[in-house]
Amino acid sequence: MPLTKTKRIPVSVDIWKRLGKEKEAGETYDDLISKLLQAHNRLKLMKKMKQVEEAESEDLVDLDDV
Repeated sequence: MPLTKTKRIPVSVDIWKRLGKEKEAGETYDDLISKLLQAHNRLKLMKKMKQVEEAESEDLVDLDDV
């Protein structure tokens, strides 16, 4: 995907090295950060789903009642 504009994000040398180790050959930092954000969002969704599954049934509202 061609980028029309770019932004610089200052990171420490340690973080830059760690990101570099995660990056695959030919992968851009933009691709890597996008992939990391997608994984983070999936984890957040999984945590929310687990909370709903573990919730007491009296804490839940039937969709027909909404």
